[in-house]
Amino acid sequence: MTDDSGAVPGGQASGRTQEACRPKPGTQTVDRSVAVLRSFERTARQTPTEIAHRLGLSVSTAHRIVHALHATGMLAQDPASERYFLGPTTAILGRLALERMGATLLQPELTALRDDTGESVSLGVRAGDEVAILLHLPSAHPLRYDQPPGDRNPLHACAMGKALLAYDDDPVAMDEPYRRYTPATLTTRRELETDLRRVRERGYSVNDEERLAGVRAVAAPVRDGGGRVFAAVALQGPAVRFGDDRLPGLAEAVLAAAERLTDLHRHLS
Repeated sequence: MTDDSGAVPGGQASGRTQEACRPKPGTQTVDRSVAVLRSFERTARQTPTEIAHRLGLSVSTAHRIVHALHATGMLAQDPASERYFLGPTTAILGRLALERMGATLLQPELTALRDDTGESVSLGVRAGDEVAILLHLPSAHPLRYDQPPGDRNPLHACAMGKALLAYDDDPVAMDEPYRRYTPATLTTRRELETDLRRVRERGYSVNDEERLAGVRAVAAPVRDGGGRVFAAVALQGPAVRFGDDRLPGLAEAVLAAAERLTDLHRHLS
């Protein structure tokens, strides 16, 4: 959650980024380049030396990758600080990806959901064992939950992740035990599968303070023209506003929005 300053608590560990740098046969350069780009998800501006330390690379390797990415426009450089940041090519590709996935065309429905409920709304897709946030519309409340586009959350510990997992062909392929974030986190395959059965029965998922203490969320799957679940939409906010008395109404709003988003994406396909 954030206050008016917009600060987001509970940053994720950098272990996944470091793992992305581990060499794989024939893909080391690609893996490292992707890891360098992904390091900007959490830090807006960096020097090659800072990137090297963050990713466990040699400084010379980081310089070589950064200079190559800069030459293609994937990174840009501030001449005053000499720090690099995501460049115009990255921005163009990201925008095109959102448009071709239909995400930007779904934004009016997401805005309506946010305005009708007064709570923060997110649209996310699966990215490995995480949910990648494509769109986020923050609540107008001073006390709210914020997660900017590009943020990532663990599948097993967020409402969108469980909405996506419930309709996946191989929903629980992660290694046990799953990382524990709060006392409420589901850490075993058995616990998660039991919860996913409830998701399929009622059509929506609930995150009951499983990722961050004091934060609850409800989410529902969004389907493409072929009926495949490709995204999830969620309402998120402080537990004090997501009490058991209000949760059914929020779930109903999310389900209705997911149906409208599915219909809209079907017509766009």
